[in-house]
Amino acid sequence: MTYYHARTVEMPFQEAVERTIASLQAEGFGVLSDIDVAATLKKKIGVDFRPYRILGACNPQMAHRALQAEDKIGTMLPCNVIVQGLAPELAEIAAVDPVASMQAVQNPGLADTAGKVRAMLMKAIDGVSP
Repeated sequence: MTYYHARTVEMPFQEAVERTIASLQAEGFGVLSDIDVAATLKKKIGVDFRPYRILGACNPQMAHRALQAEDKIGTMLPCNVIVQGLAPELAEIAAVDPVASMQAVQNPGLADTAGKVRAMLMKAIDGVSP
């Protein structure tokens, strides 16, 4: 089992970011954090890095269900979604697989919620199109 679901799209990086956020919103996710990894690495250690953003996505209903089943699950929230530029007109979008990450918790009460979140994230990632 892989720990993520990914898709490559033919579009500029910034467009991929915008379409990913819109697709996440269409599936009920809000983006709570947006980390520009390239800008951070340049500022902190002076290195150049490809365009790379980490979006912290959260669906409030699913987060609430997970927190009710396991109060420490907040250490794994929100779900991270990355968008990275591979070439001028090519980007990759990838999201964590909540089923894979929740297996480490070993709480059967999380399985259903993790499966639903996985399906929602996959639909959001697969829904990003030019």
